[in-house]
Amino acid sequence: MVVFDKPHALADVPMHYCPGCTHGIIHRLVAEVLDELGIEGRTIGIAPVGCSVMAYDYFNCDMIEAAHGRAPAVATGVKRADPDKHIVFTYQGDGDLASIGMAETVHAAARNENITVIFVNNAIYGMTGGQMAPTSLPGQVTQTSPYGRDVKHCGFPIRVCEMLSELEGPEYLERVTVNSVKNIRAAKKAIKKAFQNQIEGKGFSLVEVVSSCPTNWGMTPQAALQWIEEKMLPYYPLGVYKDRTAEEAQV
Repeated sequence: MVVFDKPHALADVPMHYCPGCTHGIIHRLVAEVLDELGIEGRTIGIAPVGCSVMAYDYFNCDMIEAAHGRAPAVATGVKRADPDKHIVFTYQGDGDLASIGMAETVHAAARNENITVIFVNNAIYGMTGGQMAPTSLPGQVTQTSPYGRDVKHCGFPIRVCEMLSELEGPEYLERVTVNSVKNIRAAKKAIKKAFQNQIEGKGFSLVEVVSSCPTNWGMTPQAALQWIEEKMLPYYPLGVYKDRTAEEAQV
């Protein structure tokens, strides 16, 4: 009996991610969903700047490289060019989506663009050396906050799902994580729902994946997964923050 088979939508190439990085898990989940929904041939992914900058090498669907933070704008253009043919997703880190790309994210959500956003939140700038990100926790030590993030000077972390849930536009917002088998399964379910929403023309879906960065956190992979559980999840609670279909069904 086959226990696991590599998804066809995932390219058979080595990944550049650091040992213990959870990007690889998330890539696999996205690829499995593309396979199960039978949409690889009509899917276009948008890879912006950040650790995901080379995601175009890892998926067998068509991919486009976007400038830093601009993935939702590029995705909007691609989707509107042929809305009935293409399935479009962005794959973005927290520095990309919640900092330089915040305007693109907010306005795509406000317009309820029929795209899928995979948002990887590891609370740090990974690719550029471990600087403080918009999602870095209060007191978190980074390269640019060696004494810990001081909210009096740097403000508080941005909770993206909570913020976007206040908009009328978005169809679906959920925060998940991939630090355990149980949570990985729940994350896949959320990602699949986000793509299914787009197939059904429901609108903007964002799945935030709370993730680890062992290298820039200065931890072992095991310790990083534990840090997610003990430090990140209390600040970034898991759950569905908006699901218009479910809300309408309750009315």
